[in-house]
Amino acid sequence: MIKTLEFNTYGNEKQKQVCRLWIDDTVTDIVYGGSKGSGKSYLGCSLIFGDALTYPETFYFIARKQLIDLRKYTIPTVYEVLRNWGINSNYHNYKGNDNYFELNNGSRVYLLDARYMPTDPLYQRFGSMQMTRGWIEEAGEFNLEAKSNLQASIGRWKNDTYKLAPKLLQTCNPAKNYLYGDYYKKFKEGNLESWKRFVQALPNDNKKLPDGYLLNLERTFSRTQKERLLLGNWEYDDDPELLVDYDSVCDCFTNNHVSEVGRKCISADLAMKGRDRFVAGSWRGSVCRIATDKTFSPAKEIETDLRKLMDKDGVGRSMTIADSDGLGQYLESYINGIKEFHGGATAFDKDLYANLKSECAYKLAEKINNRDLNIICTEKQREIIKEELMVLKSDNGITDTQKKRIISKEVMKQILGHSPDYLDMLIMGMYFFLAPILKKPKFKTIKLN
Repeated sequence: MIKTLEFNTYGNEKQKQVCRLWIDDTVTDIVYGGSKGSGKSYLGCSLIFGDALTYPETFYFIARKQLIDLRKYTIPTVYEVLRNWGINSNYHNYKGNDNYFELNNGSRVYLLDARYMPTDPLYQRFGSMQMTRGWIEEAGEFNLEAKSNLQASIGRWKNDTYKLAPKLLQTCNPAKNYLYGDYYKKFKEGNLESWKRFVQALPNDNKKLPDGYLLNLERTFSRTQKERLLLGNWEYDDDPELLVDYDSVCDCFTNNHVSEVGRKCISADLAMKGRDRFVAGSWRGSVCRIATDKTFSPAKEIETDLRKLMDKDGVGRSMTIADSDGLGQYLESYINGIKEFHGGATAFDKDLYANLKSECAYKLAEKINNRDLNIICTEKQREIIKEELMVLKSDNGITDTQKKRIISKEVMKQILGHSPDYLDMLIMGMYFFLAPILKKPKFKTIKLN
């Protein structure tokens, strides 16, 4: 018996719009959301499981930053969707040990943990997957590298058999990650690529919200939460501790007016044996070029690379600064004269800043907000740098009477899911904008008769 699956949107026109896009072969990349209560999870479960039940032996993924959140919040919605379709346990089985749903027609829906792993910084674990279609839930928690590798896995399993276009659905709340620049802003400006769609959804679009849900959010949300999660305001920065705004961060890569006149220097964040990255920036005035970017760097190779960079760019040792858990001190022994950056050292303005790193970070934020910084790098590096600059935050535990400081590197790692290596390099570069310029000594002229 052939069963008809009906997705009743109960008048939610935005969900209907996405359903039409899902069957439009010219569209392969859809972003839906922008607020709480807009029916994101129900939509995603309906599209993914609708396809899985319709096309035998096809494979799909549902990805989120934390697998436990999929288990706690998404699986109940999966069962709700199946129950509303009259699909009982004879048609599906959840394999908890391997985290996937297996349907009686041979199709599978995998639940993927997409958190950052130091052993897999480029998310290469997704590269070997062969999926038909996929869904990223809470895409605001993702970085571009994770999204790109997940997207590369779709369209690889029986798409030709059923003539199915590869489809990626991303559901989200407003976020200042790749979603803002690659989808929302392009949509707003009318230049979104033809294969992409952005569908803004708000709580009022969802006709199935429980009575009192919106009123409760109105009463409990802060002003910033209301702007983002109720009104879908993508432009609103909801973190008062953030030192930069997203548009000024984006402008860092197009500030072609910034002068290259000024000090020539090099700042480097160092790493060995695959831990974090070895990133070096070569500065000309307020223009920084990402000159070195490696994931595996033995100490001797770091030394050699820095020597070559200094020679190539004509930068003296006293204008080169490095830091990485004492490795800078190692280098100072072999490249006599380079500076080792100690973030916890006393600030130049010790009355205002808690330490040197905080002072340099505030200086970096000042240059970014004043459009006085130009970063030259690849497109891939740009996306990571933008993400890292958005954790440039003051410590929210301080009071007005305390010295200015930024959040710790460990907190940054928790937010990003990886080490802020580009940010550290840029922060260290500010040392040379703060350090006093030594005046040339004046010599008294003596005339000899």
